[in-house]
Amino acid sequence: MQGGAPGGGHPEGRDMHATTAAPQWDNGAWFRQFFDRYFPMAGLKAGSPTPQSITVHGQSRVLEVAFSDGAAFRIPFELMRVYSPSAEVAGHGPGQEVLQTGKRNVTLESLEPVGNYAVQPTFSDGHDTGIFSWDYLYELGRRQDELWADYLARLEAAGADRD
Repeated sequence: MQGGAPGGGHPEGRDMHATTAAPQWDNGAWFRQFFDRYFPMAGLKAGSPTPQSITVHGQSRVLEVAFSDGAAFRIPFELMRVYSPSAEVAGHGPGQEVLQTGKRNVTLESLEPVGNYAVQPTFSDGHDTGIFSWDYLYELGRRQDELWADYLARLEAAGADRD
C-alpha cells in the first residue's frame, strides 16, 4: 500500500502493508486511526471529561475519581492493576493480554501525574509501567462491572483465582 509521503510510500522510504485505508502522514490521522482501532480505552479524545478530583482511599483500596461531566467512579486498585494499560499486562496488541492473578490485596504505593493527561501508579507488587490516561480511567470506571465480570470469567477458565 502506498502512504501519503511525497512520491508515495512510507515517509522513511519503506513500503507499508495494511488492511485499512492509506495513512495520512501529513497530519497524524493514521496514528489516531491505528490507536483508536487497537487501543480504544487508552486514547485521549478532544472534549473528553477530565478529572476534577482524584482521591486515593488506601484502607478500602479504591481510587475515587470525579470527572468534569459529573461522573464519579470508585475504581478498585485490583481492577486497575489487572487492567493496567502497560505492555506487560495488555500485551503489544489484541489477543496478547496477560492474565493477572493474585492481585486481590494489591495497594497503591504512589500515584504520580504524567503531564496534564494521565497518572502513573506504583502498585505494592512493584508494577509501575502503566500510564492511565484520563480517557482510560473514565472507561475503566464506566465499564468496571463488565470488566470485573470478564476478569472473573477469565480467572475461572484458567483455573486461577484472585489470591
